[in-house]
Amino acid sequence: MGASISKAIVREELQKLMDDLENKNLPDVIQKNSNDLNLVKNTTLDIAVTGVSGAGKSSLVNALRGMPDHGEGAAETGETQITMEPQKYPHPTFPKVTLWDLPGIGTPQFEPKKYLKKVNFKEYDFFIIAASNRFTTNDVLLAREIQKMGKKFYYVRTKVDVSIDSERRKPDFSEEKCLEKIRTYCKDNLTQARESNPRVFLISRWDLHLYEFPLLQETLENDLDGLKRDALIAALPAFSKEVLEKKKAAMEALIWKIALVSCGIGAIPVPGLSLVCDIGILVGIMKYFCNVFGLDEGSLRRLANRVGKPIEVLRSAIKKSPMASQITKEFVIDLLTKSLLCGTLMAVEFALDFVPVLGSISGGALSFVTTFYILKSFLHDVKEDAENVRAKAAGS
Repeated sequence: MGASISKAIVREELQKLMDDLENKNLPDVIQKNSNDLNLVKNTTLDIAVTGVSGAGKSSLVNALRGMPDHGEGAAETGETQITMEPQKYPHPTFPKVTLWDLPGIGTPQFEPKKYLKKVNFKEYDFFIIAASNRFTTNDVLLAREIQKMGKKFYYVRTKVDVSIDSERRKPDFSEEKCLEKIRTYCKDNLTQARESNPRVFLISRWDLHLYEFPLLQETLENDLDGLKRDALIAALPAFSKEVLEKKKAAMEALIWKIALVSCGIGAIPVPGLSLVCDIGILVGIMKYFCNVFGLDEGSLRRLANRVGKPIEVLRSAIKKSPMASQITKEFVIDLLTKSLLCGTLMAVEFALDFVPVLGSISGGALSFVTTFYILKSFLHDVKEDAENVRAKAAGS
């Protein structure tokens, strides 16, 4: 692997584990982390996008799923009333994360009182109320009903890039002043509709890295509980360095849990190596890392369609990691063989220090070190390749 994890880092993590296990029962801690991992796999996140017709709701749903508007499985777009019923759009890589494109509110077909019942509002974790120009009384009525149910909602002004482009030709154009003008206008609309202290996020329906989508993302993360927050971070397109860093941090927390659980699974000797670990766990989590960072065939193809570049161009940026489909048991064994960890006594040396806590040399301690090391190194390479793909996609 391209990155070697130093002895100091491995020892630091093992010491952290010892401190965490002080005065605790190891089997109980392992079981708790195993349960946590199962919850990670099965956590659902349902995001409702609503607002007036023509607000760019469907395009926003597509952008959040990393899809172009006219790709296979994309939400249908149009300025007229396209969505007549709540439309379910599972994330193409993480199907337990679902975007719901709700019918436009305020049209003759959908009056607010009937609308709330028709779209089954209780099903969603939070709501994005979108407008492409001004917010209306119907938006505020909708927000109040959502609030009564104890759910979160977020006012989002879409198509900000379109508004800015229309102002750009003016001789005294200032993007900052233009954004402030849009923000003030939206807040005034909401205040007139009797919304007290409104907060509006200005975004592009196409490019999530522009304007205030990163601020919206941060707000969502703060409002969601741990598991749903991780589901959101995993599913978001890798549109900025900041998103990649958040994905990395979430995966590092996962590595810790996986390495700990590996202590109790009953480590399996790897043929031809003086190491023990569960190869099946490594295969599964490495594929997951590739999916999270968009290094799978489907994600690359969707990104290529969005940016108008051949998929081969994006694939050429991947230097260190395999594609998700290429990760097999044989690949992992080969990776372990070539790893700087193999052929040294580092794993055994560290494991011996922690035998009293993690069990025998043939089990817990050695399995923790091997699993932690190989996944930490693999994550480093995956993130680096994801940064290269993002740069290639953004380049001219």
